Amino acid sequence: MELAGKVFVVTGGGGGIGRQLVLRLLQRGAIVAAVDINPDALRVTQEMVAPNADKLSVHQVDISDRSAVAQLVQNVIQQHSQVDAIINNAGVIHPFKPVNELQYAAIDKVFSVNLHGVINLTKEFLPLLLNRPTAHITNISSMGGLFAFPKQTFYGASKAAVKLISEGLYAELKGTNVGVTVVFPGAINTDITRNSDSHDDKLDRFNRERLSTSPETAALKIVEAIEQNRFSLHIGLDAKLLGFLYRMLPKTTVRLLSRIMKIAIPD
Repeated sequence: MELAGKVFVVTGGGGGIGRQLVLRLLQRGAIVAAVDINPDALRVTQEMVAPNADKLSVHQVDISDRSAVAQLVQNVIQQHSQVDAIINNAGVIHPFKPVNELQYAAIDKVFSVNLHGVINLTKEFLPLLLNRPTAHITNISSMGGLFAFPKQTFYGASKAAVKLISEGLYAELKGTNVGVTVVFPGAINTDITRNSDSHDDKLDRFNRERLSTSPETAALKIVEAIEQNRFSLHIGLDAKLLGFLYRMLPKTTVRLLSRIMKIAIPD
């Protein structure tokens, strides 16, 4: 997909991979509607793209709210006249706890943002995308959507649903003007634990000490995958290696991940 002049809607545009996606897309000549629930984070993104301010709009939206997403469609069309692509990037995790100790509120939040947010954006924008000469949907899943991570069970379930939605969309839209890419990032050095009210000093220290991918690198790979109309993308050695191990030895891989999580976050 040629990016120059195309209008992209990017959720989670206030930080992490989302902010870097906004920057990369603008550098390639795209027009971006950055969406986030945090207005302060959006303001920082806006300040960072000052030279391309005329090609960026920011929208404070709770993507789990279907009516708010419907209004977002109208606002983006009003400002940019068209929409050529959406990137469902926004996501949250829940506290690192076993299922038995998780509160329903934390579970509901994960599914509201990670799953229903994707559903809402896709359902509301897809009719517009189908009317464009060339269009694209990019969904950010996770390596946690490929195999189980202990203490992030429902996060993984929400991301596994995103994987299946993406694969279904790919099959349904084959032969149309709309391409689909699903992305499986491994460990990315972002503030997702802080932004998701799941902050843990032990986890932050573990994340700093392990080999994680920068959000800048992740965003670049995602943008390149969109340009190449790739079906799927694994980001990071951890996602690639653990994905391979899980396909070969599923039980052993889940047990290995359990040991890793006990080291990262002891009981």
